[in-house]
Amino acid sequence: QVHLVESGGGLVQPGGSLRLSCAASRSLFSIYAMGWYRQAPGKRREFVAGITSGSNTNYADSVKGRFTFSEDGAKSTVYLQMNSLKPEDTARYYCNAIMLTGASETDYWGQGTQVTVSS
Repeated sequence: QVHLVESGGGLVQPGGSLRLSCAASRSLFSIYAMGWYRQAPGKRREFVAGITSGSNTNYADSVKGRFTFSEDGAKSTVYLQMNSLKPEDTARYYCNAIMLTGASETDYWGQGTQVTVSS
């Protein structure tokens, strides 16, 4: 199992920046994949950015060039640096971790952190 705690959300003006953090309760090296998702009111949860063990970081087209996913193994923490924020980025952002047990995958989610982009 892994416990995830997000932080760093808030209210920001269009064009501004925020950095989200997600602290995991175990070493990142023991986690198969980690990523960020978001869900706006009335919409489905969507993938934002993430990485799978041994692979490159992937980004949703809507955030490419503006958001950056990074990891700090020593702190068991992943980050999402969000620049040039737009009103359409407003959503609750969730951290996700996938653990492997044999051939099966288990998803774990944090409680989410709210990001509101508004003037």
